[in-house]
Amino acid sequence: MSIFDLTDKVAIVIGGSGGIGHTLAIALAKAGADVVVSSRRLDKLEPVAEEIRALGRKSLAVSVDVTQEQSVADMVTNVLKEFPRIDILINTAGLIIRKPAESIPIDEWQKVMDVNARGTFICCQAVAQTMIKQHAGKIINMSSVRGAYGDLLGAVAYSPSKGAINILTKTLACEWAKYNILVNAIAPTIVETDLTRGALTDPAFAQRIKARIPLGRWATPEDIVGPTLFLASNASDFITGQIIYVDGGTTTW
Repeated sequence: MSIFDLTDKVAIVIGGSGGIGHTLAIALAKAGADVVVSSRRLDKLEPVAEEIRALGRKSLAVSVDVTQEQSVADMVTNVLKEFPRIDILINTAGLIIRKPAESIPIDEWQKVMDVNARGTFICCQAVAQTMIKQHAGKIINMSSVRGAYGDLLGAVAYSPSKGAINILTKTLACEWAKYNILVNAIAPTIVETDLTRGALTDPAFAQRIKARIPLGRWATPEDIVGPTLFLASNASDFITGQIIYVDGGTTTW
């Protein structure tokens, strides 16, 4: 199983303080990687970094605002002070504001686009400067089934932002293949995290979501681990520009 081994690889997990990002950061460390965790709140990142160190891997917690170029550039600078390279970038930072299309304030629509789409690109662009010099790297973006399908309830900002991530992933894969940088995305159905738990406690919403998933349940952060380790490892060295749906069969019908 050495093709899945990440020993001594250096990974950055954006949005690593909770939810999917936290789970993936720990999984990467268990696979042998040294892991940088980054998000807005340094106080929430430090416990995650401690968990990683307890697994015997190096870790660094770095605060970042993904919507601000200088903040992301500073994060990369701080990472390179501690580590000689960056092998893996995972973009899990995300925002959803559920409001009807006819009444969502434009500034709230733009905020979702700024965090999800703009933020993903800024992080990809900044880290790619190092990966280009290395002539190697793996980038994994977090999309959603909503990037390809509409929704009945309040996804007028979220869905376009994830659709943007899909085509961004494919475009970067095309442009950066010559540098041996592989860019892919994972597109789950709804994942139970702090970001979504409130909506899932609504019986009508939960029933509608579950009825759309052939496997009969929504995803957990642990469901994202396997595809992430695959895309981060040598097992996926001839795969780029792909959107991998981790959706319990949602997109089959």
